[in-house]
Amino acid sequence: MNARRERAYKTNAIVLRGRNLGEADKIYTFFSEERGKLDAVAKGVRRAHSRLAGRLEFASEAALTLHRGRSLDVITGAEIVRAHWAGIVAPSAFATAHVLIELVDAFCEPDLAMPDVYALLRGALGAVGAADDPAGLVPRFQARLLGALGFAPAASACVRCGAPFDAAPAWVDLEAGGLVCEACRPQNSRELALAPADVSNFRALAAGTHGPIRPVALASPAAARALDAFVSWHLGKRTKSGALLDDLARPGR
Repeated sequence: MNARRERAYKTNAIVLRGRNLGEADKIYTFFSEERGKLDAVAKGVRRAHSRLAGRLEFASEAALTLHRGRSLDVITGAEIVRAHWAGIVAPSAFATAHVLIELVDAFCEPDLAMPDVYALLRGALGAVGAADDPAGLVPRFQARLLGALGFAPAASACVRCGAPFDAAPAWVDLEAGGLVCEACRPQNSRELALAPADVSNFRALAAGTHGPIRPVALASPAAARALDAFVSWHLGKRTKSGALLDDLARPGR
């Protein structure tokens, strides 16, 4: 029988968000290993003695048992695979986890399995709790997420004319999907200019699509702004969590 037509099924999934339904239920949005993004209802989860409540915390990975319903699948069982709550309670870690999850939630379509993205998010959430500077993981995550989605910005040479950058600066060209040389740079691009060292940094952030998430290359401010610009371009907006992370990084906070 086709697995998608079975009434009951199991999958590992990461909790992206939840919203209340009625007096005691809650609808969760998950990013699952085998089925991509999906919504399911946990009945009675907001009651004091619910067995599911502590197993469906934000950013946790759970082994779910679900029953297919007419409009929403129903969660009938959940076991924690990996809980991240203790590691992300600090404001910077919590905001960083929200950025990672909001990006996956915004980019990924329902019912579309993306195992590379699942592995990326799983590893990144684990790294957030162990990092001295959780926010430093975001540019690396953005670069690898864009690569996994097929949106990796071209950075080896000018995306318009093919000229090598060598020791020359580069400019971000969002419409062209990569970095361009001075001759091809778009108008009014002063704020999205990359010095030669930033170009190297930008390439290093995008290099290596596999392995653990960690700040292998710490992002320079210019490279971080460039990656954020590409992410916002493809999304059509800036993430709300990204603005929160910026606010926490301001002096005096």
